[in-house]
Amino acid sequence: MTASTQPASATIQSISADNSLPEKKRPVLLAVLAHPDDETFGMGGTIAYYARRGVDTYLICATRGEAGDVDPAMLQGYDSIAERREAELRCAAGKLGLRQVFFLDYRDSGMPGSPDNHHERALVAQPCVRVAEEIARHIRQLKPLVVVTFDPIGGYHHPDHIAIHQATVHAFSLAGDPTAANLRDLPAFMPNKLYYQTIPRKFMRLMMRIMRLLGHDPHKFGKNKDIDLAAIAEVDFPTDAVIDYRAVADIRDEAAACHASQSASSLTGGVFAWLRRMLASKEIYMRAVPSPDGKVEHDLFQGIAELPPLRRL
Repeated sequence: MTASTQPASATIQSISADNSLPEKKRPVLLAVLAHPDDETFGMGGTIAYYARRGVDTYLICATRGEAGDVDPAMLQGYDSIAERREAELRCAAGKLGLRQVFFLDYRDSGMPGSPDNHHERALVAQPCVRVAEEIARHIRQLKPLVVVTFDPIGGYHHPDHIAIHQATVHAFSLAGDPTAANLRDLPAFMPNKLYYQTIPRKFMRLMMRIMRLLGHDPHKFGKNKDIDLAAIAEVDFPTDAVIDYRAVADIRDEAAACHASQSASSLTGGVFAWLRRMLASKEIYMRAVPSPDGKVEHDLFQGIAELPPLRRL
């Protein structure tokens, strides 16, 4: 890999994180996602925010994004798409303040009907319990108070996102089960909270109307025109937590710039930029554990940890 094509230097150690709390007392947040760039475009504001509030943030990434489309010019100096996208993830991780990234080493799957889904190492081809046990092992080792992952439809019906959602839900229970047969070498640990990151459907419906006014088909959205906004908008999820990341929005933008190979088309990028303005730099979550009480939280650690004020380094 040549220095000229590698994304900006980014050690996975928390070069930007707030380490003002003693090592043994810092709470842990674990994000469990599918591809390089999910950590930034989905919940990058949340990760950057908590890394600067004394939280140790970690990421489990199931694949290296092998099935993604990358301009051949961007592969100069790289042996594969996977190598390029891993480098981009490590760049973004350094910007966000992630302490460490763990890869599950599965292969990226495509959207429904893609030949990539039939590869023997494809994430969607793996038994859910096998993936869940790997995630549960990391949970027992890291002891996160909070775990975050995709919503039940994987954001936009991506098979890998749905697979990771299902595996993470199973892993959350497995981690706390002392009778789990394949995990007995590690003490059981049950995190306090489990959240799913969502996009409010009222915004999705508004996006659809705008696309139609502009003469675009909302059933064929995204870089590859394989995202159906209408299908996404049919499913609504509750808003149980709202994280305002305006104080670290510039950091999230720096992390997004690391994922240059995944830059959206002008239409897609413009719509997402508009959506972000509508959300006013907020990331939305539904809470799975414990059961929501009808009150909207503004801190994922509310009720379980006292965090220091946000500190910009």
